[in-house]
Amino acid sequence: MGEIVVLRHGQTEWSRSGQHTSVTDVPLLPEGEQRARELAPTLALRSFAEVWVSPRRRARRTAELAGLTATGVDEDLVEFDYGGYEGRTTAEISEELGRQWSVWRDPVVPGESPGESVADVGRRVDRVLERARARLDDGDVALVAHGHVLRVLTARWLGLGPDAGALFALPAGAYGVLGHEHARPVLTGWGLD
Repeated sequence: MGEIVVLRHGQTEWSRSGQHTSVTDVPLLPEGEQRARELAPTLALRSFAEVWVSPRRRARRTAELAGLTATGVDEDLVEFDYGGYEGRTTAEISEELGRQWSVWRDPVVPGESPGESVADVGRRVDRVLERARARLDDGDVALVAHGHVLRVLTARWLGLGPDAGALFALPAGAYGVLGHEHARPVLTGWGLD
């Protein structure tokens, strides 16, 4: 049975500064592009039945530079919709609120869009996982997307609540591997580069 490889896009200006980035289509920095290229030899050792990417340019470019040919663009792989917190850092939001804010616990404020809750993102990634599981008999499935959404997806793979994604920090340009042990979903690798 195949494994699911979750790959976070390479470094962008906003991921470097800690700004929440969902709908803003920020390009990769040169170091983000280089990191993606460095992954190509390792990822080439796998046999992918599917490669699904977020529609955001930073994810699509990361896949391309890492040598992955997208078989589909999946809207369910977009990053959290941060609503009015788009482009802001956790420190800025926390200062404004007068308390520590966390995307894992607290709501986002409405902006041009109403934003999403962790539970909303959990429902999206459950759909991705259902489709991915159906393809694992044919090989591995690569999911190229964004930090928070991939962390929620990992929690859901492990049977945890979507807020448990808080436990799985995934640096820009790194990947994780979701597999099985004795027919049970497990994390077989994380933060790999």
